[in-house]
Amino acid sequence: MDLLRQKKGAEKRGFLDDQFLIAMPGMKDERFARTVIYVCAHSDEGAMGLIINQSQQLLFPDLLVQLGILDQQEAIRLPPSARDFVVRNGGPVDRSRGFVLHTDDYKVESSLPVSEDICLTATVDILRAISSGRGPRHALMVLGYAGWGAGQLESEIAQNGWLTCPAKPEFLFDGDIDRKYDRVLASIGVDLAHLSQDAGHA
Repeated sequence: MDLLRQKKGAEKRGFLDDQFLIAMPGMKDERFARTVIYVCAHSDEGAMGLIINQSQQLLFPDLLVQLGILDQQEAIRLPPSARDFVVRNGGPVDRSRGFVLHTDDYKVESSLPVSEDICLTATVDILRAISSGRGPRHALMVLGYAGWGAGQLESEIAQNGWLTCPAKPEFLFDGDIDRKYDRVLASIGVDLAHLSQDAGHA
C-alpha cells in the first residue's frame, strides 16, 4: 500500500492511473480470468488496482454488524440503497482490508484522489456515511486489492495479458456486475472471438 501513500503527496499521475485493465483470454492467473480492474495507483515502483466485477458472498449489512458500526436491529432498518450495496472482491492481496472507490462529492482526511473526480477511502467513516444515506453519490466497495511489483504489470500487458482503456464512470459504478466484462470490451469495439490468446505484433 506504499503506492497509495506516495500518491497522496504526489501531483503527478501514473500512466495507467484511472484506467481499466481488461483480462485477455490468455490470462494465465485464474484469479483474474474475465476481470475488469480499475487502476488506482501506478508508478515505476509498481501498481495497485481493484477488481470491479467480482461480487462477494458477504452482504453490506452483515459487514457493518461485524465491524461494530451497527447492531442487528439497526442493520435491518437500513435504507434500501445501503441494504443492497454490493461488497465486491477487489483482488487476492489483503482480503480482510476494505476500500471504497467513490465520486469526489464525499471526502474525509483519509480520502485519496485517484483522478479529477474519483477518490479512494479506506476508513470506516465512509461506511457509516453510506449506511446513513450521507455517503457519496456513487460508490463501490471491495475487500482486497490487486498489486504488482516494479515492471510486473507492464510485462503482463506486453505479453498480451491485459488490454487497457480509459475508465468510464458508467461502468465503474453501475450494478450490472455479471455483464461488465463483456460491456466494457464492447464499448471499445473489441470482439473476444477475434482475439488471439498469443502475444504477437503485426
